[in-house]
Amino acid sequence: MTRTLLEQFRYFLKDSVRLTIDFSRTDQHRGVPPPPVEKPFAAGKKRVELIKKNKWQTVGRVDLISAIDNRRSHRIFKEEPLTLEELSFLLWATQGIHRRVDDGTAYRTVPSAGCRHALETYLSVLNVTGLESGIYRYLPIEHQLLFEHSEDNLSEKIVEATLGQPVPGNAAVTFIWTAIPYRMEWRYDIAAHKVIALDAGHVCQNLYLACEAIGAGTCAIAAYHQEQMDRLLGVDGKDEFTIYLAPAGKI
Repeated sequence: MTRTLLEQFRYFLKDSVRLTIDFSRTDQHRGVPPPPVEKPFAAGKKRVELIKKNKWQTVGRVDLISAIDNRRSHRIFKEEPLTLEELSFLLWATQGIHRRVDDGTAYRTVPSAGCRHALETYLSVLNVTGLESGIYRYLPIEHQLLFEHSEDNLSEKIVEATLGQPVPGNAAVTFIWTAIPYRMEWRYDIAAHKVIALDAGHVCQNLYLACEAIGAGTCAIAAYHQEQMDRLLGVDGKDEFTIYLAPAGKI
């Protein structure tokens, strides 16, 4: 790769682009309503109730110093399933809503630039008690799982979509975060894209720390076949696309 091309790609990491934007012309400042907090879904689709925070019985407590000190990337998992309660906790820890302000704004368990939260959480479920294998999406407003579709040979397909990495095929569940860029572009125009990537890092770090409370582990994955992964989830690859993954399971 040429030096010029390297420097061109480094530009993404800088905030110089902000100085080129006329923020008076963004959709927010033009009075366009904000995009919804949660991607809409058909009313008739199958949903699974998750266990709410005040009902958890088996989620352990771990002090913050220990959680940070013990944080590791784990690529080998036990065959033991995650429970629905444990999965409920991990979903709350990574994208749970504290308070919904209006249709376009909600305060969550992770920070986000301008409180825009451009991510959606999908799950490749292989070994969770009480859930059939398949692709699900987390509904943070309802604290429910939306069953998107079943998938034959899901473990093999997610390994293929992650360029042959075996970890997602052996995990109890793989968190797959997609970005809906317009949620952030509505406020920040072309300055949106760097902060979407930063937001994904916030979410995944919460997953690492939350896993410490349930005897589980995870491993962040940013190498995958974009088109294959988007097809596996059933997203269009343009207005919504995969940005980050993290398999999780008991260790």
